[in-house]
Amino acid sequence: MNNIIFLINIEHNKNFKGGGNTLKGGYYYGIKSWEHYAKKYNLELFILEDPLYDLDYMKPNWFKIYILDVLEANNVEYNQVCYVDADTIATPNAPNIFDFTENKFCAVKNYGCMDWVNRSIENYSKHIFDGFMFPFYRYFNSGLMVFNKKHKTLFKDIQNFYQEKANDLQHMQNTFCVGNDQPVLNFFVNKDISEDYKTLGYEWNMQDMTRFEVLNENMLHTKYGYINHFNAGTPPSPQYWLEKTYKYLYDNIT
Repeated sequence: MNNIIFLINIEHNKNFKGGGNTLKGGYYYGIKSWEHYAKKYNLELFILEDPLYDLDYMKPNWFKIYILDVLEANNVEYNQVCYVDADTIATPNAPNIFDFTENKFCAVKNYGCMDWVNRSIENYSKHIFDGFMFPFYRYFNSGLMVFNKKHKTLFKDIQNFYQEKANDLQHMQNTFCVGNDQPVLNFFVNKDISEDYKTLGYEWNMQDMTRFEVLNENMLHTKYGYINHFNAGTPPSPQYWLEKTYKYLYDNIT
């Protein structure tokens, strides 16, 4: 049974201001790197390119909660699934991530703006999740997640939650300048499957590289880990670094 690499490559509408790196066409080089990765480890690469809902109702960054449904609707057999944002590069030396999961829900700690993380956790706890809290060090970046059939109920519960709370979630983002899908995923994982969660190391999702002074024209970021994640703006643009990094790593690989 196959293990799956799953990406979403759908263009947001022009008024969208939330997260989720899925600007169609701009992530060609990221996708190319995952083609290499999938071929190397005999994985199936699945790219979602058509919206599941009207984008005025649900933005593409939320479509990740339907990944298992999409695979089953397309008759794709799977064991484990690794979802990755499209603004990532899998480096040629990256091991097979599925060898490190212990068949658990896996993600990497969020290493971005801690004020934003704190604001997200505290406001979602107070206004959405009835005071439930979890340790800040367990807050993960949802740009890379590994899961399997055990987690179908988790995602179904999040789908139902979104349908009930869509307006409240938009209000949270507009009022408190907090995360969107990522805090919700964190609350559900920490609330419902905390014993089945495994934190992977930073090398598996190297986010916010500018903040750590890893990202520079000397290509230092290519030496530090397995998956480069060009999130949080990444000046001059994620597309610039995706193309530059891909060509630096892969141009001499046939």
